[in-house]
Amino acid sequence: MNNDYMLFAIAMIPVLWLIISLGVLKMPAHKTCSFTVILTLIIAMICWRMKFIDGITATVEGMAIALWPILLVIVAALFTYNLAVETKTMDVIKTMLSSITTDKRIQVLILAWGFGGFLEAVAGYGTAVAIPASILASLGFNPIFAAVICLLANTVPTAFGALGIPVTTLATVTGLEVVHLSYVTSIQLAGFIILIPFLLVILTEKSIKALKGVVGITLISGITFAVPQIIIAKYLGADLPALVASICSMACTIICAKLMNKEKVQTKQEDKIELKQGILAWLPYILLCVLILLASPLVPSINAFLAKASSNIHIYTGDSTSTTAFSWINTPGMMILIATFIAGLIQKLKFTYMLDVLKRTIIQLKTSFITIMSIVAISKIMSHSGMTSSISFGLCAITGSFYPLISPLLGAIGTFVTGSDTSANILFGALQTEAAKSLSIDPYWIAAANTAGATAGKMISPQSIAIATSATGLIGSEGKILSTTVKYCLGYVVILGLIVYFGGGILTLL
Repeated sequence: MNNDYMLFAIAMIPVLWLIISLGVLKMPAHKTCSFTVILTLIIAMICWRMKFIDGITATVEGMAIALWPILLVIVAALFTYNLAVETKTMDVIKTMLSSITTDKRIQVLILAWGFGGFLEAVAGYGTAVAIPASILASLGFNPIFAAVICLLANTVPTAFGALGIPVTTLATVTGLEVVHLSYVTSIQLAGFIILIPFLLVILTEKSIKALKGVVGITLISGITFAVPQIIIAKYLGADLPALVASICSMACTIICAKLMNKEKVQTKQEDKIELKQGILAWLPYILLCVLILLASPLVPSINAFLAKASSNIHIYTGDSTSTTAFSWINTPGMMILIATFIAGLIQKLKFTYMLDVLKRTIIQLKTSFITIMSIVAISKIMSHSGMTSSISFGLCAITGSFYPLISPLLGAIGTFVTGSDTSANILFGALQTEAAKSLSIDPYWIAAANTAGATAGKMISPQSIAIATSATGLIGSEGKILSTTVKYCLGYVVILGLIVYFGGGILTLL
C-alpha cells in the first residue's frame, strides 16, 4: 500500500509541474511542455521500468496524434478565420451579429455558448474554442477574455461532443448500456448547463450587475440547452443530445435577442446585409456543418465510404497489438479545409491566394505545434507506462468510502493530461465502474461522473488553452489564462463531487 502511495505521488509530478510552471511561474507553454516530455520520460523509465525504445515510440505516437487530427483542426480553423479577415467577410459577420444585438453579453451567449456548443457537437477537437474565440476577438472583445470565455463555455457540451463519442466510448470500455448512461450523464450536467450561461454573462462585465436586463434571455439560453439534451439522451442515446440542444439554445437566444433589439434594428436600415452577401460570408461555416453531418454516422453510407480512407499504424513498440488510427478525410480538420476552399472558390478567390494564407497560418502557429505535440506525447508516455493508472489507484486508496466525492476529479485529471473527454473515459472509465461496484454504488452514476468531471478539466487542459491562445493571437499567454480558468475548474469539480456523493439516490426518483 505504501508503494501505491509513493507511485501516486511520483506520477503526479508531471501534472503538478505543468500547473505550477504555466499557472504560477507563467513560463511559455512550448518551453515548459517540451521540458515536461523529457521529465515524464525519465520518470517512466526509472520508476515504471519503461524501456527507452517504448518511451520514444510512445512519444512519437503522441506527436503523430497531435499532428493529425488535433493540430490539423487548429490550423484549419484559424485559416478559415484569417481568410475571412483578409477578404473582409469577417466585417460582414460582425455587422450581422451586431444587427442581432450590440449587447456583448448576448453576443457571448450566441457565439461562445450556442455556436460553440454546436461546433463541439458536430466536430469537437478544439473547433468550439478556436472558431468562436477568434470571432469574439474580431468583434472587439479582449483576446484574453475571448479565450477564457470560450474555454468556460466549452465544458458541458464536450460530454456529448463529436456526436456523442465520449459517452459512446465510455459505454464500450465499461460494458454499460449507452442510452441509460447518456441519460444519467445529462442529469448530472443539467444544473451546470443552466448556471454556466449566467457565469458567462457575469464575466462579460466582471460584475453580478451584468445580469440586469438579461436574466430572462440567459435563463432561456440555459434551459433550452438542458431540457432537450436530457430528453434526447433519455430516449435516443449519445449521438444527438448536444447537437439538438445547442441548436435549440442558439435559435431561442437569437429570437429573444431580435425581439429585445427590435427597435434598434429597424432604425439602422443602412447596416442591413443582403441575403446573398450574408450567405457568402457564413458559407465556410455552413458548408462545414453540412459536410460534417453528411460524413457522420447519421448518414451511414457516406460515413462507411469515407472510413475506407484511413490507416491503422503500429507506432508504440511496447504492445504488439497497439495501433494508432488515422482518418485521412473524415476528420474535422479536413472538413474545415475542404469547406473553406470550396467557399473560397465560390467567393471567386484564387486557389494560390488561399494557399498563401494557409502557409502564413501554419507559420503563425509554429510554437503551438511544439506545445500541443509535447502535451499529447506526455499523455501517451503516462498512459503506456502505467503512470496514469497509478494516479487513479492512488486516489481510490486515499479516499476509500469518500471516493464518489473525488470521482469527477479523476475525470478532470484525465482531460487535463490528455486534452480529451474521450481519452479521460478510456483511461479511467473501467476503474470508476470497478470502484463503484466495490462500494455498492450504481456504476452508471460513477461512470457518468467521470465524463462530467472530464468536462471540467477541458477548461484547464494545456491543449485546449494552446488552441485558445493560437486562435486569439495570444501565444505565450497560456499561464495567464490557466490561472484564470483553474479557479472555475476547482469550483466546478467540488460542486459536481457533492452532487455525485449526495445525489446517488436521485436515480431512483427519475
